[in-house]
Amino acid sequence: MNLARFKRRRYTPHATPIEPMPHLSAALGGAQLMIKRDDLLGLTGGGNKTRKLEFLVADALAQGADTLITVGAVQSNHCRLTLSAAVREGLKCQLVLEQRVPGSYDPAASGNNFLFDLLGVEKIEVVDLGADMAGAMAAMQADLAAQGRRGYIIPGGGSNPLGSLGYVACAEELLAQAFDEGIGIDRIVVASGSAGTHAGLIAGLIGNSAGIPVTGINVRRPRPEQEGNVHKLAIEVAALAGVAAPIPRDAIVCRDEWVGPGYSLPTPEMIEAVRMFAATEGVLLDPVYTGKAAAGLIGLVRSGEIARDERVLFLHTGGSPVIYASQSILGVARAA
Repeated sequence: MNLARFKRRRYTPHATPIEPMPHLSAALGGAQLMIKRDDLLGLTGGGNKTRKLEFLVADALAQGADTLITVGAVQSNHCRLTLSAAVREGLKCQLVLEQRVPGSYDPAASGNNFLFDLLGVEKIEVVDLGADMAGAMAAMQADLAAQGRRGYIIPGGGSNPLGSLGYVACAEELLAQAFDEGIGIDRIVVASGSAGTHAGLIAGLIGNSAGIPVTGINVRRPRPEQEGNVHKLAIEVAALAGVAAPIPRDAIVCRDEWVGPGYSLPTPEMIEAVRMFAATEGVLLDPVYTGKAAAGLIGLVRSGEIARDERVLFLHTGGSPVIYASQSILGVARAA
């Protein structure tokens, strides 16, 4: 692989750290747990979409775009970071927000909704679950063209082959860190949502003959559907990156036991995980993605499916600004 042949903007001037989680490991009584802090990536509030946007925004600039257009849920981390990248580059940004839970959009809410306003989003269009998101973005692009402007469409989560190169690069980064710091990694656990992070990791690890399995924890879709999505995208990003090795279907594992009643809907396991990470390691998770991924990690350790002697890396994909709009969900007591 030679990722240097792709145009790239750099929003993080350093590798994100790999940190041990000794207190969480002790509390669970099994496995040696570590965390890669992609919540500390550059742009406002950090998170995994920053890596994808480095490649996508470079392409947008190469095409002469003056506006970034993208989609996400009403508290979308991807939309926050796309907007932040637009601000960094002197571009405008327009968003399509999908109410995946009916009536969930509140423009006065905290978290990412507040940041959309603070960062100066140019336009927000709110649609209901099942709406034609691609059509809504295309309409925004057409409106801009009629004004003599050029909009660049970024898919949800930045999860196309070009964006997923961000996690091919991440795989190479973490393997270099593991070598330099003498860190053994037997398994990686990561949230699996729009598929780009999971697929890019798989392609990068296989492309480097790493031999490290990845366990995805679903946040939205049933296992068969999500595994199909990740496998298809992993094949596409591997082809783009120049990975010669095939991507076997059995390399894709997407566990759906911790999705609960649906996307962004709370579960007792998620609440426990968010509170446990905060209380034992001082790490903030979000209730939509990393909270459910951490619930999966905890569940796999407790069940013994992750063995006591395994060295497990939890990839923290960010999203912590959402926690500030989730006090009632997480049971945080307010002062009288």
